[in-house]
Amino acid sequence: MAVRLRGRPAHAPGPTFLAYTPNGKKLITVGSNGAFRIFQHGSDGEPAVIDVLSDSHTCVAATNDFFVVGAEDGSVTKYSLLTNSMDDILVRSSLPVRDLALSPDGEWVAVASDELDVKVVNTRDMTRIMHLREQSKPAKHVSFDIGGSLLTVSCSDGIIYVYSISSEQPLLVKRIEGLIKSLETDAEASAKVTWHPDGRAFLAPTATRDLQCVSKSDWQRQKAFTGGHQADVSTAAWSPNGTVLATADVNKGLCLWDTRTQRLLKTFDDINNNILSLDWHPTENILSYTNNNGELFIREDFVPSEHAKVLRVTLQPAPINGRPLTEVNGNARKGPLPGYKINGFQRDVEDDYLDQLLPDADSEVGADFIEDDDGAGYAEEINPFGKRSAGALNGMSTKRHQPSMPWQPRPHGTFQPGSTPWKGNRRYLCLNLVGFVWTVSQETHHTVTVEFYDRQEHRDFHFTDPYKYDKACLNGKGTLFSCRPSAQSQQKAMLFYRPHETWTTRTEWRTQLPAGEEVTSMSLSDSYVVATTSAGYVRTYSLFGVPLKVYRQKSTPAVTCASWRDYVMTVGNGPVGGDGATRLLYTIENVRRDEVCQSDDILPLPEGVELRNICFSDKGDPCIYDTSGVLLTLLHWRTPGQAKWVPLLDTRTLDRLADGKKDENYWPVAVANDRFHCIILKGGERDPYFPRPLLSEFEFRIPVSALSTDLAEDDENRDLGHAQKLEEQFVRATLRHSLQLHLVENTNATRAQKAEVPLLEREVDKVLLQLLAGECREGEERGMKALEIVTMMRDRTGQMLEAAGKVAARFQRDILGEKINELAERRLVGLVDDNV
Repeated sequence: MAVRLRGRPAHAPGPTFLAYTPNGKKLITVGSNGAFRIFQHGSDGEPAVIDVLSDSHTCVAATNDFFVVGAEDGSVTKYSLLTNSMDDILVRSSLPVRDLALSPDGEWVAVASDELDVKVVNTRDMTRIMHLREQSKPAKHVSFDIGGSLLTVSCSDGIIYVYSISSEQPLLVKRIEGLIKSLETDAEASAKVTWHPDGRAFLAPTATRDLQCVSKSDWQRQKAFTGGHQADVSTAAWSPNGTVLATADVNKGLCLWDTRTQRLLKTFDDINNNILSLDWHPTENILSYTNNNGELFIREDFVPSEHAKVLRVTLQPAPINGRPLTEVNGNARKGPLPGYKINGFQRDVEDDYLDQLLPDADSEVGADFIEDDDGAGYAEEINPFGKRSAGALNGMSTKRHQPSMPWQPRPHGTFQPGSTPWKGNRRYLCLNLVGFVWTVSQETHHTVTVEFYDRQEHRDFHFTDPYKYDKACLNGKGTLFSCRPSAQSQQKAMLFYRPHETWTTRTEWRTQLPAGEEVTSMSLSDSYVVATTSAGYVRTYSLFGVPLKVYRQKSTPAVTCASWRDYVMTVGNGPVGGDGATRLLYTIENVRRDEVCQSDDILPLPEGVELRNICFSDKGDPCIYDTSGVLLTLLHWRTPGQAKWVPLLDTRTLDRLADGKKDENYWPVAVANDRFHCIILKGGERDPYFPRPLLSEFEFRIPVSALSTDLAEDDENRDLGHAQKLEEQFVRATLRHSLQLHLVENTNATRAQKAEVPLLEREVDKVLLQLLAGECREGEERGMKALEIVTMMRDRTGQMLEAAGKVAARFQRDILGEKINELAERRLVGLVDDNV
């Protein structure tokens, strides 16, 4: 397939730069004019535009949720990809910013400017800044390594500085001289370090217009890419799996290299302007680049078809000397030259990459593939010349090991229920049906405001917060806060509880956590304060600050927690599933009785779905809400080993979304009064912002079946839709009855709680009567199902069975009426079990 070149005028003529988000869904471009453009991958539509006051933007870096832009006015600004608006100005320099680099986790951004020092700023807390000051000249480029613990600074004097930033005190690890060229900070030529995806080496342009690899283990020069450019290199990028390299120069050159052999695969002669920034799409054969004329090019099928199969293999090793992962160690031969043959089949460099993959069933070359899975040595390696290797003759296996990316599990991140991330200088710390807590960053301190919906019962309050609280819980008795430890002020993590009312002079209390430990999540009930910490502890306090329990959580690291009266529910990361993500485990404990109701049971989240919120309903039943928009509650949770999660609502099936025109998300707030209380977010928003949005509520609707959306088309569809609604009401009423009965049987229930059980039984029977009427209306052939519905009735006084007999008589279902009368007589004499 021929390469299809797509040029887009992204910005005014001038230097233009780009960055893909890690998931590849969006492409951001910045340039010399006062606008940013956000292109949706795979869409030919117009990009989203963010108009800004500044211009002459010099660099951009992106995560999936936000991007950061540097400009010649010295500003480094963070913009949200969720709202397409500015979040915050992270830092200002007195001189122009030249380059940015985001750490792999998005927590830190490194800033190179015409100032002598390099700033490393926290993207969530701009007051946390590290300064790198070993350079004697301004820095031109900065680059994080794959692990995020090292930062390389390419200085304008031709020296590369390597810093360790694994702690808050940066440490200069290595000074590399004589590798890169001395350049002016505003030159189009590049001296940027580009780390290979396997993390073992980096690439840097040299003064001789080559590209040199340097090993991370000893900082020695390794293999080089030579002879491809006739001018200084302007930018370079590895493919996501490291198999190929794309480079450009300041003389309109663009080259594609093979990583393993350092062979030039192709040069492109259709470049009209100097390329300043290029980036690979994370998953597809697409290379995008911008130039010095304000243009964006998205080149599909960039790697030619004869070489494109190398993009489908796993992560490949960096081109360093010694013992690369794809070569046989010892005295075995190096890889043969391209074009050699094995058993008459032509081989190419790309075929060597594919050797690591299992051959297809219809592959002639791999038809005789034997796997030496027990290590017996019978699967000897045959070289291209038809000979066994020396190792095989000595009884030694010389099988090639498959190179792969270092595997790491993907744990679920921690979160505080009811809180939102920073947007601009403010965020919600807590938002529920009692009220809401929000904070505003004032750089040196925060200001916290607590507001209530019922101002007749509680008064709003506001205070200056020097501790910079980052979590809060609010209920009818008090407000709980926590803050993170601070290395600058020697402050330890702290819990602060403020009751709403007291009859003593001492109204509040604080307690500090041990050094190095911080609160990851916390909850507040009418009886206890509970906090999970970074040390894996669950700490429980009384409402007056008395420490009651400290124990190590089994499932770590902790994710979140919730509490209601004496019950505490904690969630943590458990074993790793087949998709590489951890399975979440929950534990429910009665603190007062020191009893565990459920111990490390699995949260039933589908693959790719994450936990969004946990809470207890107003009646005290655990509930969870996930990123797929499903609300679930826990049935039989007070009985060990009997708990099961039951869906209460799937927001994707709401009637308001039936026309497919609304793009909405639902931010969970609470579960109360048999309703799901939430905030409706539109336009791709994920979290609420100011001014405070209104709360909405949706009635539970258990996803029993796909409800008919065209109920008025004819009588048949109308009856079908009515029956589906009744079936859902029956399942929902049965669930409510089961929850209430479980409460009464397992707790010291009040008289009102006990009286509610027969009322809920009656609700179930009423729905069954309506279902019975629908079956009788259909005809005598539905009689067996109608009788089954009657047997499900829970009333033991005979009133409901008598009503069922009247329904059958009304529709002249005589045989069914006789069966119902027989059932009523048998129940009266106790011959039928309650669950028949």
